[in-house]
Parts: sequence; structure tokens; C-alpha cells
Amino acid sequence: MELNKGKEVMEYLRPNGGWVIYGEDFDSIQYFDGCEPIDKPEFDNALANIESILNAQQQTKTSQRQALLDKLGITEDEARLLLGGN
Repeated sequence: MELNKGKEVMEYLRPNGGWVIYGEDFDSIQYFDGCEPIDKPEFDNALANIESILNAQQQTKTSQRQALLDKLGITEDEARLLLGGN
């Protein structure tokens, strides 16, 4: 799956929404609902580092999930069974 970096950057910087972006074009960002605009250097910095940012977020989620499973004393497969997953 190809990463839509512009969208990922905006979701990271403004996770509560209030914006729309087309591709990775800073000038295409439109703000609404009182969303505070970001500046171009902030966008460019996050754009250059978005893959690292997303990898770090995923590692944190994985660690948190494993810590919870350890605390509950169950495996990931057992958790899926409890939650009705396959």
C-alpha cells in the first residue's frame, strides 16, 4: 500500500481534523472548523520524517499491546478469540 504522505503528515500534526489536503502539496491544504493552520517549515519537516514518525508510533502501539497481553496473561490469539476475531 502506497503511503499518502501529505495526509499522514496532517493526521499527525492535526489529528482532530478540520483540514483537507490534496497529495503532498502544502499549498493545497484547506482549513475549516477553526483548525489552526500549520506553517510550511513544520509541514516540510514532518513530510521529510513521516515514515520514521509512523514507524515509531507503530512500535509504541505494538509495545503497549504486548504489555497489556502480558498483564492479562494471554496470547494475541487468545485475545482475538475473546474479541470474536478469527
